[in-house]
Amino acid sequence: MTQTIATIDMITRESQLVLHEALSFIPTINRSFDDSFGKVGAKIGDALRVRLPARTTVRTGRAMNVQDQEDESVSLTVATQKGVDLGFTGAEMALGIDYISERYITPAIKNLVSQVEADVISGVTKFVANLAGTAGTAITDLGPLGTARAYLNGQGTPMTDRSIMLDSVQMASLVNGMKAQFFDPEAGKKAQREGYYGRMAMGDLYENEKLWTMTNSADVAGTLDTYTITNGDADITVTSFSAAPTQGMVFTIAGVFACHPETKANLGYLKQWVCGSGSTTTNIVVQGSIYTSGAKQNCVASNTTTAAVAFVGSASAGYRQGIMYHKDAFAFVTADLPLVGGADKCGRMTQDGISVRVWQDGDIRNDQLLTRIDILYGYQCIRPEYASRLIGAAVA
Repeated sequence: MTQTIATIDMITRESQLVLHEALSFIPTINRSFDDSFGKVGAKIGDALRVRLPARTTVRTGRAMNVQDQEDESVSLTVATQKGVDLGFTGAEMALGIDYISERYITPAIKNLVSQVEADVISGVTKFVANLAGTAGTAITDLGPLGTARAYLNGQGTPMTDRSIMLDSVQMASLVNGMKAQFFDPEAGKKAQREGYYGRMAMGDLYENEKLWTMTNSADVAGTLDTYTITNGDADITVTSFSAAPTQGMVFTIAGVFACHPETKANLGYLKQWVCGSGSTTTNIVVQGSIYTSGAKQNCVASNTTTAAVAFVGSASAGYRQGIMYHKDAFAFVTADLPLVGGADKCGRMTQDGISVRVWQDGDIRNDQLLTRIDILYGYQCIRPEYASRLIGAAVA
């Protein structure tokens, strides 16, 4: 039987198919901004300003209290290009797409997907301040998930379109800890036979080995350095730490409590903050800033000028960061890379908003067809309050 020689269209189609099947995190987050980049074919560095909902205060009584309107936005930038590079001999091309896919395309694309998703997950998780669970203690019941759910609810997160990502170790601990509990028979079968839960009232649950590991610096406890929290603070002054905290570390300030974004009511638990980039041993950059009053109020503060500042976890320890989130917490986009050369050398395909380009050229000396597969993408944490990390046992 004559074998059909693999063509550029076949390789492009097969690459897109494998890419689609291998993704797990990206399909669960906001993809609605792709069209903004796809109209003219975005270039590296192109950015879209994503507007956030306006925040206001509610008056009591007849007298008006006119508020100035302030547009808030975050930038979503297409700035990352990743790809895999392959070479097929003339003999391999003659064996057809099935042979090439099994031997080369499938493992290469899965490696590419793994790198892209790991990049996106780490990039957005480090902006999330909410964190549920006990550092150093494995997740063995629904307590941490229930706390994460409460954090989302406390910030007015929509109840639909929620997902949970755990790695296999976290999933195994949860399944083992829940084995004696009453559960839905169908969920129980999956847990017993396959070792994981698939769906819960708190959101669809997925296994993902690409979760980010947060590694603490060498110092995790201190106090404010006779510093008074004021409205709009973007950083705080602390007594000298032995080592500067790293971006993504989560901390609390004694006497500073979380509040509801609309009613501004005290939610009864300490507000968690995430450390931004550029912090030093005496100054902590607060991602998202501290607001104690006004439309942007995100906490209720009754702290002293020497209040305790405590980071989550032990010094120099690493913790995998499971995550519960609403799809609008994060966004991911791809843009069309330009087609170069003739249609027989460069192809592009978009499926579910993800654009992949395959570009080939011949090496006449070695009878080889050089092939590169590329994706150009960007991502952003748009609504960090719509997500909560899940922490368990230390991994490092």
